[in-house]
Amino acid sequence: MRFYYSKALQKKAYTVLDALEREPDHPKHSKAVADLVSELIEAGMDYYFLRALKLAKVGFIAEQSARLGVSAAVKLISSLSQKYIVDMEKNQLLVIARHIRSCT
Repeated sequence: MRFYYSKALQKKAYTVLDALEREPDHPKHSKAVADLVSELIEAGMDYYFLRALKLAKVGFIAEQSARLGVSAAVKLISSLSQKYIVDMEKNQLLVIARHIRSCT
């Protein structure tokens, strides 16, 4: 399964991945990839969970409750991914980049 995300996020993803692949030894790439992954996590959670609830018209209270839960999950997953990605070496970052590209 894949999800659709904004053109702006897609452009950012390609920019970050292109820069990493062009110059994998640059020290700032790990932070840029970690930030990109966090944005993709948020976009994916929104697409798969919150958008579905909105389309199902479950109501404002249910949507807000779900939004709060998803927000907490996104923060937890993003903080864990940030922790690991920023410490990755270039070959590991390139694997992440290939995986992200395969999903687009």
